[in-house]
Amino acid sequence: MSNQDHPGIYIPVPLFYIAFFFFSYLLQSAAPFDFEILHTQAARIVGWIFLVAGIAHIIPAWVQFIRSCNTVVTIRPARTLQTNGVYAFSRNPMYIGFYFLYLGFALLYGNLWTFIVMPVLALIINLYVIKREEAYLRRKFGHEYKNYKKNVRRWL
Repeated sequence: MSNQDHPGIYIPVPLFYIAFFFFSYLLQSAAPFDFEILHTQAARIVGWIFLVAGIAHIIPAWVQFIRSCNTVVTIRPARTLQTNGVYAFSRNPMYIGFYFLYLGFALLYGNLWTFIVMPVLALIINLYVIKREEAYLRRKFGHEYKNYKKNVRRWL
């Protein structure tokens, strides 16, 4: 990893979730794979709950970034380390929110492929995004980040 003043993530993170969702849609078109429970009213209700939960994670995290004059653009330098608000409970509330949105839409559209490809999405987010962000934050904020990481979980 170089000493560049950003994590080196050149693809906007939400695009990963969107791309995987559309990839699963294409898989469903090419090789339909249905699971009846995904086409029930209960699945739709749970889908809406996940959508609301996703928004409830993303908006406060985004607002916190804006208020602290920080950036969510991963090719720009971080100005501050986010450690309070929603970041006091999770180091990645936006990514959790994106997963919740992904699950919500998967349930609303009733596409089993969306769940099947989700582990690959999680692996890419962990290896390409989070590992790079953590290495960058460790370089940029040193001991402060190390303490934060020790006290706050990566996910929930």
